[in-house]
Order: sequence, then C-alpha cells, then structure tokens
Amino acid sequence: MERGRTLLDARTVDLRAHLAVVAQSAPAPSSIARRLSSFRSFYRWAVREDLVKASPAARLERPRVPDRVPRFVEVDQAEDVVTSPTQEGALQLRNRALLELLYSAGLRVAEAAALDVPDVDLEQRLVHVRKGKGRKQRRVPFGGLAEAALRTLLDGRSDGAVFLNRFDKRLSTRSMHRIVRDAGRKADVSRLHPHALRHSCATHMLAGGADLRSIQEQLGHASLSTTQRYAHVSVERLLDVYRSAHPHAAADDPDV
Repeated sequence: MERGRTLLDARTVDLRAHLAVVAQSAPAPSSIARRLSSFRSFYRWAVREDLVKASPAARLERPRVPDRVPRFVEVDQAEDVVTSPTQEGALQLRNRALLELLYSAGLRVAEAAALDVPDVDLEQRLVHVRKGKGRKQRRVPFGGLAEAALRTLLDGRSDGAVFLNRFDKRLSTRSMHRIVRDAGRKADVSRLHPHALRHSCATHMLAGGADLRSIQEQLGHASLSTTQRYAHVSVERLLDVYRSAHPHAAADDPDV
C-alpha cells in the first residue's frame, strides 16, 4: 500500500490512492475494476473473520467498463483460415481438424484441449463437452468438413486426447493459440485468436437464420445476454427478419 498501511488498517482514501496509482500504469477500466473486485472480496472475508469492523472498499465506485464487441471474421476469411493450417504431415492434419472444430462447433479453446476420442461422435457429428465453463456439460453439433478432418485425424484411435502434440501428449491451449494465430497469418488475418473463431461461429449461425436460444446452447452460455454480444446483426438482416415476421410489416398502405 502506497501510504505505508496494510490492507487491514487501510482507509477508503488509501484504497483510492492505490487505485489512482494502478490507473497510471494500467489505465484500462477493466484493470481497475479487477483490483477493486479483489479488494471487496478480501474485505468481505476480513469482516467475516472479525479482522476489520467494516469494509473500506464499500464506498468505492466501480469504473464503467465499456462493452467490447467480440471480434469475428467474415465467412470467406474463416474459410481461408481453416484451410490454411501450418506445419506439415500429421501435424498439419491435426491443425486442420482443430481449426475446423473451433469454427464449426464454436468451442472454447480449453474445451477443445480437454476432448478425448470417445467424446467425438463422428456418425452423428456431435462432440460431448465434458469440461465446459462452470463445469457444465453439453453436446455440440459440428459440420461435415470438421467431420472429415476429424475422421482422418482419429483413424484407428479409440482413446486418449483428440489433439496431441509431437510427443503424443495432450496439446496445450497455448499451442492451440499459436496454431490459430499462425493460420491467421497465413490467411492474411492478423492477430487471430481462437475466440474469434468461436465468435465467428455464433455470428455466422445468426446470419444464417439460427435463433439466439440455439446459439446459446451451442456456445454453452449461462445467460442469453452473453450470447447477444456475439450477435453482429446487419441492418439489412434485421429488416429482412422484421419484414418476414411482423404482421404489419408487409402492409402496402402505411395508413392502414
């Protein structure tokens, strides 16, 4: 603490001074919000343990964190990415299957890394996500191109991790990030992140006519409001839906 105090004897003014220092080195509102959240969690514990009488963080205002629109790529860009795996031979086949599945199923990178061979149903084109966010399980469909790539990758295998490194160990999420980034570079899509493929899956499903509830199930979101952040709906698309769905939208006479 900047004023020579510990957390247990800090006052609200001391916490404000500390957050001001944080803001100078990490000015993003999200950084300050995370630090404030840590303070509040600590003091809730301290109050329960009778270490302090009241939380000095209670009167601190949370900075407004602007909603960030998730990045996504256009359909043709996504196709370029998934068909541009780097490396050679078996590793290239693995990378192609990974890219196809991330885009086709909209998986989180940690979910893809945790997949085992029995989790993949090639006949029904379903993947069983056993270690989703919040320990929630779900079954997620994927497309024909992902099936073909996975069928080649898993030929003759009945157990173990789906995605392996060159030493036949489970591929790490860090390596998956690199594979996606390198494929993006090869396809002229800079700084591509696995989540961008996930966002693209949701965005392209919505543009193709899927409803938000279905996309929510696909992505494993607990809240529909989270899914709505992935919905990049163009004005033209919104107008098309309105004109086809609203009973008064097709009226020729606006005075009727």
